Amino acid sequence: MKDHICKPNLFHGHYLSLALVAFLIVVSSLITTVILTYSEERIDPLAVSEVAPGVYVHIGVIALMSAENEGAIANVGFVVGDNSVAVIDSGGSLREGLRLIGAVRRVTQKPIKYVINTHGHPDHVFGNAAFTASAIFVGHHNLPRALAAHGPYYLQAFRPDMGTLLDGVRIVAPTLTVDGAIKLDLGNRSLTLEAWRAAHTDSDLTVLDEASGTLFAGDLLFVEHVPVLDGSIRGWLAAIDELERLPAKQVVPGHGPVSAWPRALAAERAYLERLAADCRDLIKRGVPLAEAASVAGASERPHWQLFEAYNARNATAAYSELEWE
Repeated sequence: MKDHICKPNLFHGHYLSLALVAFLIVVSSLITTVILTYSEERIDPLAVSEVAPGVYVHIGVIALMSAENEGAIANVGFVVGDNSVAVIDSGGSLREGLRLIGAVRRVTQKPIKYVINTHGHPDHVFGNAAFTASAIFVGHHNLPRALAAHGPYYLQAFRPDMGTLLDGVRIVAPTLTVDGAIKLDLGNRSLTLEAWRAAHTDSDLTVLDEASGTLFAGDLLFVEHVPVLDGSIRGWLAAIDELERLPAKQVVPGHGPVSAWPRALAAERAYLERLAADCRDLIKRGVPLAEAASVAGASERPHWQLFEAYNARNATAAYSELEWE
């Protein structure tokens, strides 16, 4: 009788345990669903425009990197071929990189085969870690060295302005480097990548989509946003002359709106020529660098956004280079 009484209690406890486990699984599933939904809501895909068939671009805000703009100040984009996708620049935070993946997935489920970095500045490479699972990273042959030299400093320097948005950001160097020019095949769609002399930086790379005539110029071209000199002013002016000959129809600059090619080069060329001319004149007259930095290129102020943030630094770099001519 004792055994007869105990067995139903054991079965009853067993059923209760199974019911509890089932309940916990359901609750866990609901919690996971809520978390995923919340995550998806918080990380919305980037808004992109199709500027040519199969070519998509997100235009960054013209501003300094900050937590408010999530570092999304550079233009980023992607090109879709028959077999795969190439992303051009990954953005200024891991979050932006994830949002860019979301934008790709709204358009296609084809694999992201390449992530191409046009140079090594944070607003163009901080999103790289979002793509590390399978993509081939591509950049100028100088880019690995540039990222190794400056990457840790960038992470430290931008932490006060970006805060937790830099969590998860890693410096990811290219595994495929370009010295001269190469072609990447996305499946009946060819991209021509060209490495340039020191200009905006010493690791500038352009990407030409041959099918549409769309040129991703990176920061070799600024539109509306004042150019930023972190390489060589002489090299940049020489590069503009060579860029002008590329067979493009439209250009995606590193900053600013998509523009007609090659007319988009005119304002940038005028700025750099004025800056160089002013610096040469100031050097010739013996004006010291500290004073020259405040006046060189000043006549260009009305034409550019963020002029006050960058022009003095540009003048300092140009003066330091040109005084040794």
